[in-house]
Amino acid sequence: MSLRVVIIGLLMLTAAALGLIAYQIANPPRAPGMAAAPQVVIAPITTSYLIAAHAVLPGTLARSDDFSVRTVPSDRLPPGVVIDSPESRASLRGALLKRYLDAGAPLLSEDLIRPKERGFLAAVLAPGSRAVSIGVDPVSGVAGLIWPGDHVDIILTQELDPPDGSRTKLVASESVLANIRVIAVDQDIAQGAPATGNTAGRLASTVTVQVTTDQAERLAVARRLGTLSLAIRAVSDELLSSQVGAPTSGADVSLVRARATNPTATVQVIQGDQRNEVKFR
Repeated sequence: MSLRVVIIGLLMLTAAALGLIAYQIANPPRAPGMAAAPQVVIAPITTSYLIAAHAVLPGTLARSDDFSVRTVPSDRLPPGVVIDSPESRASLRGALLKRYLDAGAPLLSEDLIRPKERGFLAAVLAPGSRAVSIGVDPVSGVAGLIWPGDHVDIILTQELDPPDGSRTKLVASESVLANIRVIAVDQDIAQGAPATGNTAGRLASTVTVQVTTDQAERLAVARRLGTLSLAIRAVSDELLSSQVGAPTSGADVSLVRARATNPTATVQVIQGDQRNEVKFR
């Protein structure tokens, strides 16, 4: 064996030994029972926003069950959407939707008009209708049990001077408008959800109804004639006719009033060919 081969072999052994030493220095042996350090995975930052849970028509007063939540990475958040939070959920109460939303469509801030914002009441009204307010008290306002969205009949009660000049006044009542939609009670404009805080136990002083132009004029005259009262219609009656019935006078509900206004009753007695009138008092 030549000297050159021996030298090359020694150099290779030396290089291998140095490599092994360097590897052990770089990777010291773990202590018994020590596990490898877990790898830290950083989750992407996400944001949730509101979408339509189902198809929502324009003019709908928003409810919480009209919307659901979609979560996306924050860098992919669509512009102008309503972020899901307790504050944004609270701001939806009584807000009006201005455009049609298909199921799954994102809710944008510009899609909503909120109570007390300019044009809100006009947006609530049906096309061609008007809003007219009626002053009520605990009796005429059904003890504060009328809510926006209810349908009512408006009853006029008035005192009339008798045509014969007697001292007995005539009291008459009639439904001047029937099946009228209530759109606001005081400043609360919502479907069962007050727009301004907690109204429990508070009696309303003003009820605003939706009427046509002719009905608004009829209501303005009725307010000058006497006292207006509201009668709530059953939900099943809201689709029935809006025709008003015949007026009712005091003589129709009180026998004493009937005798006072018509004290003399005449009966025609027929005996053969003879006709006689007998008056009773």
